[in-house]
Amino acid sequence: MEASREIELEGHIIDSGIMTRIFDKIMDMGGNFEILVFDVGKKKTDPSYARLKVNAANDEKLDAIISELHRYGARPLETEEVRVIEAEADRVVPKGFYSTTHHETSVKYEGGWIPVGSIKMDCTIVLDTDKKIATCTPLDKLKKGNKVVVGEQGVRIVPPERPREQSNFEFMHGTVSSERPSETLIARIAAEILEVHKKGGKIVLVGGPAIIHTGADKALARIIRKGYINVLFSGNALATHDIEYNLYGTSLGMDISTGKPVTGGHKNHLYAISEIMRAGSIRNAVDQGIIRSGVMYECVKNNVPFVLAGSIRDDGPLPDVITDVMEAQDKMREYTQSCSMVLMIATLLHSIAVGNCLPSYVKTVCVDINPSSVTKLMDRGTMQAIGVVSDAGTFLPLLAKQLDIQSGDLKECSNQ
Repeated sequence: MEASREIELEGHIIDSGIMTRIFDKIMDMGGNFEILVFDVGKKKTDPSYARLKVNAANDEKLDAIISELHRYGARPLETEEVRVIEAEADRVVPKGFYSTTHHETSVKYEGGWIPVGSIKMDCTIVLDTDKKIATCTPLDKLKKGNKVVVGEQGVRIVPPERPREQSNFEFMHGTVSSERPSETLIARIAAEILEVHKKGGKIVLVGGPAIIHTGADKALARIIRKGYINVLFSGNALATHDIEYNLYGTSLGMDISTGKPVTGGHKNHLYAISEIMRAGSIRNAVDQGIIRSGVMYECVKNNVPFVLAGSIRDDGPLPDVITDVMEAQDKMREYTQSCSMVLMIATLLHSIAVGNCLPSYVKTVCVDINPSSVTKLMDRGTMQAIGVVSDAGTFLPLLAKQLDIQSGDLKECSNQ
């Protein structure tokens, strides 16, 4: 017997393409729909409202469709209160637990809606019924007795919407540029960075060692020195080769100025790690005058925090590297929840890890020389991402130049 249910949506659902995705999802899953109410906002500030009757062959198929539509912000007309079950042990979820999206989320409890704090994807929601506080909780932080939200009943999400005001750059398209970045493209990204910076928003850079190998380190150092980067996420490699270059003029044993390997240069990164070990930390090495320039030098001098996450590939590693990956993940989450924009440059796995920690409203620029890497990053679910196919050695110097031009730093521009 055919089953049906009414749902409603509200917001800038036309501008953001949400209605189109709703229609496609229903039909792709073998259902059909009837539009009962569709009020389109007449002004920029007016939201639109839609009420649909969704039909499917049976209750099971209908439940599956409604579950998918929930991820786009659709909700049933009559919203019941959220259901919770206590976790039976640490890191053990109850059957049917609600797995979070990275969209703004709230839960209905005792007649009111409670916002879920620290939202990110693939986590649980823990509800403190006494304090009426809901928290997005990773599996490794789940404790026995925590009241875990189960099912989608009483859970409401709000996907990011296309801003109706004038914007420097369009992040809602989720597009990938397959061409070398033009001055126009870089200018728009620079304008967005300056706008975020002007409003006091925090910008995170996720970088890989290719930044050093391609000679883009000076551009990145300048961007950090000018205050446009508030946090640096990376691994052992970027920091090691940045320090190696500034101590010995090589990156992974290659002379950056000539592109040729240096005799015995394959040991230079180990010498670099050893020097920092002797100093005790990167900050100590800067304070002692061992490191006098470079990306890590500018981070220390300008009080830009950095999180270096370790891996099984690391040499050393540097004493600042966090070798416990869960500890590194926690440290990154401290910064991602308050950031407004993220630049992901030439590091696929690290960028994917950071992307999993980001709320969906954070504007993201993904840059990699490999088009498939950019596509993988874009497929992580964010609706606020732009992909750029370029090597770091091209992208960062152009970005630094545009930031100087648009900020009016003519002296810096003349030195390029």
